Amino acid sequence: MFIRLNVLCLSCVQMSKRKNNQILEVPSKRVRLSQPEPPDDEEERICSIQDSSDLRTSHCWMPHYSSPQASGEVGIIENIFLRNFMCHSLLGPFTFGPNVNFVIGNNGSGKSAILTALIVGLGGKAQTTNRGSSLKGFIKEGESSAQISITMRNRGQDAYKPEVFGESITIDLRISSEGLRTYKFMSKTGQPVPYKKEELVSILDHFNIQFFMKATQLEQMKEDYSYIMETKAMTQNTVQKHEEILQEMRLKFKEKEERYKNLASLDEMLQKLGELKGQMAWALVTEMEREIKNMREKIAGDEKSTIKYDQKVEEWKEKVAEAEQKYKEFHDQLESVNQRLKQLQPKCTQLKNEVQERCRVFRVAEARLHRHTTNLRDLERDKDQLTNRISELKYRYVYCMQRRELDFPVSHFFIVTCIFLHSITQSSAVSSQSRREQMNRLQTELDALNFKESTLAQQIEQFQQAYNSAKDKLNKMRLEVQDLHRALESKRRELTTLEGSRIGGLRRFGEKMPALIAAIEEANHRGHFRVKPVGPLGYCIRLRDAELCLAVESCLKSLLFAFCCDNYMDEKVLQLLMSKAFSQERRPQIIVSEFTDTLYDISTRAVRHPQYPTVLQALDIDNPVVANCLIDMRGIETILLIKNNKDARRVMQRGCPPCNCKEAFTREGDQVFNNRYYSSEQQRALYLSHDVEKEIRNLQAALQTQERNHQDFAQNIGQVEDQVHQNEVLFKRALTDHKRVKDQCRKLHLQMSDLQNVEEPQSEDLKPLEEELEELSDKLTVSREEYEMEKQQMLTLKSGFEEVELQYRQHKDDINSLAEEADPIKEELSKSDQVVEKSKHNKKHYEEKRKEHLSHIQDLKKSLGDKEHEIENSITKALEICPERSDVRRTAKSLDSEISRLKLKISTQQDQHGDRDTILRQYQDALQSYNGAALQVKGLKSFITLLGNIMNKRHNIYTEMRRYLSVRCKYYFDSMLSQRGYTGKMTFSHKDETLSISVQPGENAKAALSDMRSLSGGERSFSTVCFVLSLWAIAEAPFRCLDEFDVYMDMVNRRISMDMMLKIAASQRYRQFIFLTPQSMSSLPPNNLTHILRLNDPDRNQSTLPFGQP
Repeated sequence: MFIRLNVLCLSCVQMSKRKNNQILEVPSKRVRLSQPEPPDDEEERICSIQDSSDLRTSHCWMPHYSSPQASGEVGIIENIFLRNFMCHSLLGPFTFGPNVNFVIGNNGSGKSAILTALIVGLGGKAQTTNRGSSLKGFIKEGESSAQISITMRNRGQDAYKPEVFGESITIDLRISSEGLRTYKFMSKTGQPVPYKKEELVSILDHFNIQFFMKATQLEQMKEDYSYIMETKAMTQNTVQKHEEILQEMRLKFKEKEERYKNLASLDEMLQKLGELKGQMAWALVTEMEREIKNMREKIAGDEKSTIKYDQKVEEWKEKVAEAEQKYKEFHDQLESVNQRLKQLQPKCTQLKNEVQERCRVFRVAEARLHRHTTNLRDLERDKDQLTNRISELKYRYVYCMQRRELDFPVSHFFIVTCIFLHSITQSSAVSSQSRREQMNRLQTELDALNFKESTLAQQIEQFQQAYNSAKDKLNKMRLEVQDLHRALESKRRELTTLEGSRIGGLRRFGEKMPALIAAIEEANHRGHFRVKPVGPLGYCIRLRDAELCLAVESCLKSLLFAFCCDNYMDEKVLQLLMSKAFSQERRPQIIVSEFTDTLYDISTRAVRHPQYPTVLQALDIDNPVVANCLIDMRGIETILLIKNNKDARRVMQRGCPPCNCKEAFTREGDQVFNNRYYSSEQQRALYLSHDVEKEIRNLQAALQTQERNHQDFAQNIGQVEDQVHQNEVLFKRALTDHKRVKDQCRKLHLQMSDLQNVEEPQSEDLKPLEEELEELSDKLTVSREEYEMEKQQMLTLKSGFEEVELQYRQHKDDINSLAEEADPIKEELSKSDQVVEKSKHNKKHYEEKRKEHLSHIQDLKKSLGDKEHEIENSITKALEICPERSDVRRTAKSLDSEISRLKLKISTQQDQHGDRDTILRQYQDALQSYNGAALQVKGLKSFITLLGNIMNKRHNIYTEMRRYLSVRCKYYFDSMLSQRGYTGKMTFSHKDETLSISVQPGENAKAALSDMRSLSGGERSFSTVCFVLSLWAIAEAPFRCLDEFDVYMDMVNRRISMDMMLKIAASQRYRQFIFLTPQSMSSLPPNNLTHILRLNDPDRNQSTLPFGQP
């Protein structure tokens, strides 16, 4: 078993009821001391020496304490009272004895509640009780608050504020439903004492009641040592500050000393002042001559560079003309294609109408031909039937005649003929009656099937509509989920960028931006750039008003990521670096323009408004290159920033806009022109915001909202998918039923047709039948002729339809080919338009640059004339001061600084001349103050050194004490285990702050020691009791409390453990022991020092405890 220790012992222990709770950890709250720790093997050596002695008898393990008093006077628990605590409405008050107290009762009677109340009532946290995560979980279900009242003894010389509290202190704690504590303190007489919760800390410190393994006072010693070391560090810092002050005092002392020494050098200083003035006059002339020379060289160089501007302007003029020519060519090509399309379009419409008309006529002719085919088939079938009937009758007639020739009597022949005809008539009647009945039955079934078919058709239509509706809804929801997913990913990237920008603001402009800046720095260090590029521009600007962040971002947009280069060679190098950093992402824009150290003169074209600033005025820009670039590319001096959109509309659209104002932006990022208004799609500032933490919080809140929406949509999609699947199954089932019903209807129709086509027996007179056959033959001939005519006409119409359709398709293909031909022309036209606009912009840019350049040359020439006139006056003045010109190598600034100091010295000495005592006194005071401060700093340094030596000794003593306590704890642990014939080992690692325990329950001392996890429940409980008692042996708390120490023990281990604890209690009558156990203590011998408190059985009708709830 490994236990992470801050100190060595517990003062209040609660035995765990779980078998798997094998490891306890208490994290250290302070940094480990810097001094070296003694090796742990030294403790092992001491333990081995002690173990070798005969110390394992049944009486040598028990510590012997002197007992100056019969019972404890301070810090022991006299009584405790609980109300609405945990699952108990009322518990107590319970009065405890001064020495040994057994609290017995069945499970749920309130034993653990007493220990939990002691921990919580004396300031412990809820987590340390292993009974709940928060204090409000200890309130009985259905109640609004809980109350804990603890009375502690306060007698004798060590009493705490006896004049205020008396012989006992009552601590009353109330826990509200919100988990808040409210403490009240009462004296022996029951009078409330007006103190705050901090008084409880003082009481616990005074009574030495410690929780969390601090009962050995080692933790306090460690904290005192840490406090002293911190104070030492603060003192060292103070000494360093005093040393800095001492240096300042030394400078002042030197100044006073210099003043003292310079009392006799006033004449020398006056003479030197005259010489310096002469040098100063000719130094000014020299600098002005050098400045004039530089100006002339600058003018000559600028005049030469004018050619470059002229070349650039001409170059871009040619590019503009070339781009416009290309644009005109593509425009003419597109107009030609459009004209051809317009010419083909009417004929296409005409052919389409003709195709539709011919198709209609062809379909009508095809229908007529089908009707003629059906009629011809029916006539041929009727003719065949009539021919067969006539043949049958003729055959019967011949047969009868042959029989008559065989001498049948006439009367007999007549009878046979009549019988034959009568049989034909009867069979015909019966057949007709049966056919009619069958047709009626089939008609009834057909009607029922028709009704069922109509019903199924309606169901199919309903299922189809429901399926289509659910499918459309599902598709829309999937698109929305995709949009939400993309928005979530975008916000996650923004959040990552913002969190990264906490360290460096460059990360707000992209994940790759810090790498690009580092690459630029490296390339510039290696000399790859003529002039180091500047960017990103958004990183080089700062807002003076944080409310205008979104407005400025909406105005500058992609320019925030742009870089500026001085020349095209640097641009190529920067493009190469960007291609490596941004391999797949979009690269930032690069603007090439010659760098200048001065801001453009925008006085004539800038907006001047008394209330609203321009973008240029709202920005704080240190680098003039950045400001000039934004002026060139965006014209920020002509754009106003107006926070309120109503004011923006009033300024820009109601009347005439301010002079030189092209547009304005509102606080929400909306863009306002004099005749248009565009709302911003961006909701918040992403790159220029000052409060990064607020942006992160807002983005996290928005991200959580979108994640919840995404989850809701995902759930709704699942429901809609189920609806789609269900409607699809129903639709397919209805289609199958409808198809089956239609097949049945078709079969019934065929049966009905067969029955209807059965001919009634006709009269047996051959002449009408032969006439009818002749008539059918004539109709058949006519029908065949009409059929051939309709067929020929249908073929003709079909041929004409196919011919016109072929023409229409060819014409349509021509139109489509022309449209496809126009697409690349449109694309090239768009590109040409962009090239034209870019070329015009660049031409305008270089024309303005040339104009500014020429104006700058004129200004330089004017300044040169002024300087030449000024130098003439300066030479005249210099000749007056010093007629002979000297070669001065020092600058006028350094000479002027020296003259000023010398004048100040002369003035000071002239003012104080004659008062030498004052100067001498100031010098002596400065010397005395400096020497005193130096002596004080030296004393502090000696004190710090001495303090360090003392603290090292104290730390060694602290380490020695800790080692002795460890050895003492090991000794008691080994001695107590020997009561059951166990052997054990306790290993402390002060370096790692861990404690490991190994126990061997066997009698063989040479058996291998086992980990606590391999022991049985009783063996582990007995070993744990021995461990706790050994910790008690080195603890100094006034009372000890142990809960269910005998769990999993058999009777032998329980008896031995009980005897051990009672012996310890008997030897420590000034301490109080509280044992909580479900076992009956009837076997204990009667003793005045032992007090048994039996709790009532719990009410089993109570509801479930809520302690496991979060």
